[in-house]
Amino acid sequence: MTLPVILLGLVIALLVGFLFHILRGGGGLRLLAYLGLSSLGFALGQWVSMAGGWKLYLLGILDLGMGVIGSLLALAVGDWLSRIESKNKSGV
Repeated sequence: MTLPVILLGLVIALLVGFLFHILRGGGGLRLLAYLGLSSLGFALGQWVSMAGGWKLYLLGILDLGMGVIGSLLALAVGDWLSRIESKNKSGV
């Protein structure tokens, strides 16, 4: 992959993370988490596309479809895990 392809993928992943943050809300730390999760998910989706030979929506060598799906899955799991509250009930 060339540098322009990597930068385009990063821009799209960051855009997906930012839009997810607008929909779900939260503070600055949550925004950073969403951006990181989105980038990681996009990269994993792209890797799955390249390794498995699955093509969904290609833009040159970049598979936008699998990348966005991976990004949304990572964001959904990360959001779900971040909203779990621990129960600190003392049994004593």
